Amino acid sequence: MSDNTSSNLIFDDFSEDVTALKSLSPEHTPNHRVKLFHGNSNPALAKAISDSLKLPLGKAMVTTFANGEIREEIKESVRGARVFVIQPTCGRVNDSLMELLIMTDALKRASAYQVCAVIPYYGYAKQEKRLGREPITAKLVANLLTTAGVDRVITCDLHAAAIQGFFDIPVDNLSAIPIFLEYIKSKNINREDLVVVSPDAGGVTRATKLAEQLGAKLAIIFKRRPEPDKSTVIDLVGKVANKTCIIVDDMISTGGTLIEGVKALKRHGAKTVYAAVTHALFASSAVKLINKSALEELIVTDTIPISEEAKKMKKLKILSVANLFAQAIVRTQLYKPISPLFLK
Repeated sequence: MSDNTSSNLIFDDFSEDVTALKSLSPEHTPNHRVKLFHGNSNPALAKAISDSLKLPLGKAMVTTFANGEIREEIKESVRGARVFVIQPTCGRVNDSLMELLIMTDALKRASAYQVCAVIPYYGYAKQEKRLGREPITAKLVANLLTTAGVDRVITCDLHAAAIQGFFDIPVDNLSAIPIFLEYIKSKNINREDLVVVSPDAGGVTRATKLAEQLGAKLAIIFKRRPEPDKSTVIDLVGKVANKTCIIVDDMISTGGTLIEGVKALKRHGAKTVYAAVTHALFASSAVKLINKSALEELIVTDTIPISEEAKKMKKLKILSVANLFAQAIVRTQLYKPISPLFLK
C-alpha cells in the first residue's frame, strides 16, 4: 500500500475553472457565492475537496446533546449562497444521514439559495427494490433528502442507477471508472492478457466501460444470493485461463462476494486477480478474508474513510475521488456540463 492516498491526473487540470469560481465569490454578488460544509462522516475527503477548490470549509457545529440527539448550528452567513454539503452516509449510517438532513434544514432556514448534497457514498442503496414485505429504503432516503430541502445531489457509483429516478431533483451519478482506468494503465499490463470481470449481471455495464477503455476482454460471473451478504458462484462466462483479471464492483461489504469471485477465477485458471471497488465498507471480517485470499491487489477509493486495520493491508491501494467531486462542484456552480467527467 502506498503511504498516501493517490490523486488522479485526469482530473487535476482545472485551475482555470477554480479561478473563475473564486471570481464569482465577492460579497456584493451573493447569489454567485459558493460555500462548502461537511458533517462528521468523512472530514478528510471534505478537506481534500476544499483544497482542490482552494475554498475554505464553512464553519458549523455538528455534535450531539446529552440525550444522543444531533445538534447543529451554522456559524457563518450563507444567505443567498449555493451551499455544497459533503457527507457520505456511511459509518454510523443513520447518524450520517440525520446530520445531512438537519444541516440541510439549518442551511435552508438560514436563507441559503440552494443546498447541493454531495454524497460520495449513498447509504441504503442496496435496498432499492421490493422483495416481499420489504421497504424500498433507497426511495425513502430520497424522499427525506428532498423534504429536508436538498436541491441537487452529487453522488458516485450508485448500487443501482435507477435510484436516480427516485428523485424529482437533479442527480449527478459520477463514476470512479476513469480513476481506476488511469491507475490500471500505469501498471503496464499486456492488453492481450487482460480480462475485466463483472462479479454479477448487474455490473456488466460498469465492467464493459472499463474493458473498452483498456482494450481488454470481458468476463461475467453469475451468482445467487441464498441470504443477504452471502453469495454463491454458479457460472462463469468468458475465457480467463492464464489471464490477468480485474474484478470491478461498486462496493465491498463483508468481502464474501469478492472472495468467491477470486476463487472462481482461480479455479478457471486465472493467472493473477486484481479488484477495483469504489466503496470500501470493510464490514465484519472483510479485512481478514482479503488478507487470506489469492487477490493480488485491491484498489479502492476514499468515498468512505478507510479503517486503520484496512490501511495496514499490503495489497490495498487507495485512490482519491477528491478532484472528481471538486470538478463536479465547479461545473455545477459555473453552469457547465458534467458529462466531460464520464467515459464515453
